[in-house]
Amino acid sequence: MGKENPNPQPTPATAATEHSVVSREKPRFIAVEGPIGVGKTSLAKRLADTFNYETLLEKSDENPFLSRFYQNPQQYALSTQLFFLFQRAQQLHELKQDDLFEPVRVADFLMEKDKLFAELNLDSDELQIYLNVYQHLTINSPAPDLVIYLQAPTEVLLNRIQKRGITAEQLIQQDYLENLNKAYTEFFHYYKQSKLLIVNSTDIDLVENDEHYQQLLDYMLSIPSGTHYYNPGPSLL
Repeated sequence: MGKENPNPQPTPATAATEHSVVSREKPRFIAVEGPIGVGKTSLAKRLADTFNYETLLEKSDENPFLSRFYQNPQQYALSTQLFFLFQRAQQLHELKQDDLFEPVRVADFLMEKDKLFAELNLDSDELQIYLNVYQHLTINSPAPDLVIYLQAPTEVLLNRIQKRGITAEQLIQQDYLENLNKAYTEFFHYYKQSKLLIVNSTDIDLVENDEHYQQLLDYMLSIPSGTHYYNPGPSLL
């Protein structure tokens, strides 16, 4: 056998990744957001892998009211929403105890979006109860360095929800998902708290396709402050 090269040259894919991750300034706190089924948790985990960051993830499977909400939204909307509110507030409280920026993290939610779901799902009296509780919790949510908002049409979201096969989610109605999509669009239209990258994820696979992921990563690490749009076409597939 020949001698090993003591200074092996990286492959093109490795070189691209190293250039993206090592030589550019990385955001220390990233939040990935978007409607149900868009792939925010999967992207958050992959980014955490790339940067060797810890994750801060929603724990939807711990909400005992969620499956009942999908079956009977009117009856279980308030209990579902309050459970999520207390859960997310507790997660942020634990972050403050640990010091948010040491270690760095990738999250798959913004605290501010909790109100988005409340306004969508609660009637006026329930919403007032929710807002009173929210105010008394005095939640001071830290702003991420970067928010990645994943978009996709409702039909694409429904298809992805069906494919991943989570039992409770199979009860989600198209009208509900359509209204949720619109609420997210409006929310991020006015969002100015952090650098924002809006990604059209319709024709890309950021989990299984390394090229798609690397192209997003390169673009993400190149943008300055403000709002930016990443809109790759189907030619990437």
